[in-house]
Amino acid sequence: MFTGIIQAKGSIQEVHSSDDGVILKINSNTLDLSDSKIGDSIAVNGVCLTVTQMSNEWFTADVSNETINCTTFSDLSQGESVNLEKSLRLNQGIDGHLVSGHVDGVGKVQSINKDGDSTRIKILVEIDLIKYIAKKGSICINGVSLTVNSVEGNIFDVNIVPHTFSVTTLGDLSIESNVNLEIDLIARYVEKLNITGKD
Repeated sequence: MFTGIIQAKGSIQEVHSSDDGVILKINSNTLDLSDSKIGDSIAVNGVCLTVTQMSNEWFTADVSNETINCTTFSDLSQGESVNLEKSLRLNQGIDGHLVSGHVDGVGKVQSINKDGDSTRIKILVEIDLIKYIAKKGSICINGVSLTVNSVEGNIFDVNIVPHTFSVTTLGDLSIESNVNLEIDLIARYVEKLNITGKD
């Protein structure tokens, strides 16, 4: 599990093809890996990946074709910046919201506008995903825990404060950028309860 509070920005150092997908080597020299080991989980742009090799400055992870097809990883290229978060420890507090690292879909940025000191971003999602996104509810975008401002049709918008804009890759987004989306876990389970609870 994760919290959606980004701990560092890294970059894609190498991308190698494998039998089942790709192997990523990620430069993570700004992320403290002193308490990490091979087999640990690290969220990369909101996608939970397992560390297969590591040093103090980088780690590698296998990415399956299934993950590539369901996320923005199909667009990843060498040198691209990514958001990084180590998995939640039981003795940590939760400053964002509970995030599983399992991406539900890909959204597309429709507009980016200044809103006072903050930045408002509108994102288009597939119509079957919008039902899980509610005004003032939580959403995870490229691994970042955010609050939904409003929902209209199959477009929702979020307001990003200057600190988050500068310390995550959200500041690198442009119109038509694709982003990984993970809906709030509560919304997913509420729907399941509604379905299974019907006579």
